[in-house]
Amino acid sequence: MLHPSYTDLINAVNSGVEDGDEPVVQSRYSIVIATAKRARQLIGGEDPMIHASRDKKPLSVAVEELYEQKVKILSEDDSENDASENDAPEETD
Repeated sequence: MLHPSYTDLINAVNSGVEDGDEPVVQSRYSIVIATAKRARQLIGGEDPMIHASRDKKPLSVAVEELYEQKVKILSEDDSENDASENDAPEETD
């Protein structure tokens, strides 16, 4: 069983959203994608944003980071705005 539950994770991620605004996460699918992406970052060598013991798997750490609101999920519109504000060049292959 996943702890915290999907509902708890969705509520934690959306807790900073003001009334009337669209929630950042609206489905379990969004939580799964965000958690998997963060777990891949941890596997790739990024440092955890929480105190994590070595025996915890990257996915468990990613779930805790989301629940404790250490990681922010950006909508596609927000991520595009952040890239343009920072004048970051887009990578092309």
